[in-house]
Amino acid sequence: MRQGLAALLPDLRGFARFLTRDPAAADDLVQDTIVRALAAQAQFMPGTSLKAWLFTIERNAFHEHCRRHAREKEIVGDMENAARENGGENGGAPMTDQMLDLHDMLWQLPDEYRVALILVGAQELTYEEAAQICDAPLGTMKARVSRARSKLAALAGAALPDDEKYNKINEI
Repeated sequence: MRQGLAALLPDLRGFARFLTRDPAAADDLVQDTIVRALAAQAQFMPGTSLKAWLFTIERNAFHEHCRRHAREKEIVGDMENAARENGGENGGAPMTDQMLDLHDMLWQLPDEYRVALILVGAQELTYEEAAQICDAPLGTMKARVSRARSKLAALAGAALPDDEKYNKINEI
């Protein structure tokens, strides 16, 4: 398997450069592909095309990255629009201040809560996938996400004037 991977690196890099149109992003994609392939090597069926299997992994990783990137842009765009709408007239905090506040609040959460919230909320994993990653029961993962959201809402509420608390808590 490892010899086959090494022999196919130039082909993987070429396909990745075609997909990404960026040499640095292509290298990252090839690395991600190799990591995924090694993790899933038990799923490879001997006698089938290793190259096709790797290209499928690479293509899927690329599409996953594109979906994640599009979702991140959508979220940031929504936040920027909300900041423009609220910040211009009401003297609200600029977008960067709000992002820094969120960052600070996230780091005030216990590690288990923060990881659970990031996996389910930001990375859009299912509760089952997040539970598997954290090696925790499904119910525990759901409770961690719920508690993380509640604690974040409380932290956001404490940092906001009374008239903004209700809106921010509902956004979380």
